Amino acid sequence: MAESKASGMFVASSAVLRGVISAPLELARRRSAIAKMDQPDSINLVIESEIIPRLLMAHASGGDAATTRGGRPINPEDASRFALLPLRLEAASLLEEVDGFIANGASVETICLDLLAPAARKLGEMWETDECDFLDVTMGLWRLQEVMREIAARSPSEHGAICPQRSALFSPMPGDNHNFGTLMIDEVFARGGWKSEALVKPERRELLDRLARQPFDLAGLTLGRDCPSAALGNLIKAMRNVSANPHIIVLVGGRMINENPDIANEVGADGTGADALTALDVANSLIRSPAAASSNLR
Repeated sequence: MAESKASGMFVASSAVLRGVISAPLELARRRSAIAKMDQPDSINLVIESEIIPRLLMAHASGGDAATTRGGRPINPEDASRFALLPLRLEAASLLEEVDGFIANGASVETICLDLLAPAARKLGEMWETDECDFLDVTMGLWRLQEVMREIAARSPSEHGAICPQRSALFSPMPGDNHNFGTLMIDEVFARGGWKSEALVKPERRELLDRLARQPFDLAGLTLGRDCPSAALGNLIKAMRNVSANPHIIVLVGGRMINENPDIANEVGADGTGADALTALDVANSLIRSPAAASSNLR
């Protein structure tokens, strides 16, 4: 009964969403034999750099959505169990599973960061190891997108968390095609009351031009892969030099920074956070007290 009623929510735009998901997957499938020999992480790269950003952008265009930050964390064992469900449950049933986590106190941010995104990555891993096929991955990702859209559409917007509203620009390191982290932190900051924007696959010139044209309060760089500290430091210096806001705050994040947080200070950033929610806390603290930047490096 609940199944048939809930399933009606997912009829509209299904063909469009499946098309958005299947196009890059189909291209990857045609090259799968070569990819598996020469680029063992190729399918995961497609999901990180193409699928998940498209899903998040489709979600963001569906309306403003937010929820209270924090909430009860998701147990890693529960997240691992959930990661397999998009292969066998329809979207309505998958939503019921997510509703269970929300009922137990998980926030929308936690659902996106610790449940839906890892499930998408798991689909890529299973494809690489031949545990599921092209149709499985396509349908699984579509179901995850429908769940993300539904839970976000229910949540009231959380404006006024910062008064006046602050602005932020997030970007991957130019040349880095892993956009998922950038779009996810943009989503978290928007939910936290910031006027937030994200660049996807920008060139260095595009990033600097954007900072020169608008006085953002904060700029964030996400690193999906390692890069020379000197290159990162040079970019941050250039960002400060061209910024329309002479007091702009610069945050950096990603695996390379998490493994050695001292890099943030070495390259001239104001702070970092181990994840998007921590970065939001650091940013809010720095906005309130810019002089506290060095104490927030972690």
